[in-house]
Amino acid sequence: MTVSAYAAATSCLQGSTLRFTLSAPAPVEIADVTDDRVVFSGTATPDWTLEIGAAWPSSLYRARFGPEIPWPQGLPGQTPCPDNEVYFVVRQAVPTAPILVSVPFTTWQAYNRSGVPGEGLYWTESPVRAARARFDRPGGGPSPERWEHGMLRWLRPAGYDVAFCSNLDLHDGLDLLTRHRMLIVNGHDEYWSAGMRDAVEEYVRLGGNVAFFSGNTAWWQIRFEDGNQTMVCHRDASADPVADPRLATVEWSATGRPENSLTGVSFRAGAGAWGEHMPRMLEESYTARFATHWVFEGTGLTDGDKFGQGCLGYETDAAEFEEIGGVPRATCRDGTPSSFVVLATADLRHWSTYGQGGMATMGVFTSGLGQVFTAATVNWGNTLHDPGVDRITRNVIDRFSAAGPAAWEVIGPGADLRAMAVFGRTLYAAGAGGGLLKRELCGQNLPWTTATAAPAGLRGLAVPREAAGGRGVALYGVSADGRLLQLDGQTWRDLGAAPEQAVGLAVADLAFYVATEGGQLWRQVFGSATWESAGTSAGAVTLGGMNGRLFAVDAYGRLLTKLPSGAWEEYGLAVPGSVLTAHAGVLVAGGRDVPIRWRPFRSAPPRPARA
Repeated sequence: MTVSAYAAATSCLQGSTLRFTLSAPAPVEIADVTDDRVVFSGTATPDWTLEIGAAWPSSLYRARFGPEIPWPQGLPGQTPCPDNEVYFVVRQAVPTAPILVSVPFTTWQAYNRSGVPGEGLYWTESPVRAARARFDRPGGGPSPERWEHGMLRWLRPAGYDVAFCSNLDLHDGLDLLTRHRMLIVNGHDEYWSAGMRDAVEEYVRLGGNVAFFSGNTAWWQIRFEDGNQTMVCHRDASADPVADPRLATVEWSATGRPENSLTGVSFRAGAGAWGEHMPRMLEESYTARFATHWVFEGTGLTDGDKFGQGCLGYETDAAEFEEIGGVPRATCRDGTPSSFVVLATADLRHWSTYGQGGMATMGVFTSGLGQVFTAATVNWGNTLHDPGVDRITRNVIDRFSAAGPAAWEVIGPGADLRAMAVFGRTLYAAGAGGGLLKRELCGQNLPWTTATAAPAGLRGLAVPREAAGGRGVALYGVSADGRLLQLDGQTWRDLGAAPEQAVGLAVADLAFYVATEGGQLWRQVFGSATWESAGTSAGAVTLGGMNGRLFAVDAYGRLLTKLPSGAWEEYGLAVPGSVLTAHAGVLVAGGRDVPIRWRPFRSAPPRPARA
């Protein structure tokens, strides 16, 4: 007789206990799913309590009661998890690992008893599907496809120090999350409660990082009842008795809170190949669209290269985007954050014959102080044998789990630049060839386009935050031969003399500042026609201003900063280029044929500048 069993919870702490309920006494073997190491064997009674060893690694474990039942990998609905296997997570009693890995028990439980009237949440269109699924019942283990297993078994051999949790632990789980530097969501994690989303989104805003090596993520909103022992998902707002419509168990996008704000992408624009058509996914690959981004470092990929064949699992997520000069740019009309950067795409519209036609969009974005990466596919972790997928995964984990300040990020192609400034949402640059170039100031690798002609020898650009003294908010420039200029439409207007041999222009405290080749700093107050000495430029080769503060880069590439009335101080940062501008909390660097990069400007202990 086959024994059926279930556990009282999906996770427990090291050194604690976990209660199991069995249909009959049976021998038991408990193994670590990540490496198959057996940690316990014995005999279990119908009401049995397991002592969790304090030294057991935080991991996903499988308790098998009685003999092993064949369970081949297969398609959805084929050979589900046997009733004599119970999966649970052991959490770190004292969180020390920089990386927290979430296991999607809600999705596993949603598929448990698929097609059984009143038991499973599937199939979606069936009138006899359940609206509630209890965790205290047999089954509820991984799906037959084992979407999560590849990454779970890869992480520790790859050298990463990780801790595990059940995704139910994320519900009201901000305190747990903030003990780790990054969260990994892996495989197929389709069912999220409002508490789970609230905690993860706040974690990112506070500076935590999340990597979604997953797809079809957070598609359905769920609620928990009975002390988190029951998962509720009506999938029909009219059938859900909840009083607060924001908590209705329908698609997240139907609540006015699309999942894009959590992951950057959505299955609504994604693709699906189901049932007998699922093997189609093994034919598909991603195409790199921003190969100079740090995510692709060390892959050897260039824009247009295909990689990761088979990683695009049977369900993918996507962000709506449009092509600008051959580069994808998220439209953000679907709820995707404006900071979203498209890294790779796959056109899967032909999947409309197999399930759902759409796209796949790999990307990264910032929210508050944290960052979010999405692979946008359920099968990413099972394709880690691919060198490109392996390297990308390492790049994301290494960066997101590391301590320390943010690094410079490439945001676009290089050009031979002499000056930069930001006006509105547009980054302007003076090109060596005499043109004024422009592109949107964003993290996407958009191409430069020509805005208008530029005066010969243009060496500095600046934009005031507010009008004063007859100087309006406009794009201003300074030329090497000593002229102060203003762009008026497509025409440059000469405003009068300026210091000669200029190398940079900035605005601070309602005044223009010009640095010269001779190491001098000059100042002209708005409304005045007189330039006065403002001391030394500390050897600046470029100048910028933001929020009343001046910035400069010297010949050694060091960043210097000062208030108009103060002394120059070293910021302790190397600048990758000879041209700098500052705007809305970020520093932007470029130069002669180097990529455009940016990074946030945050507090750092300044040091007096060297003479």
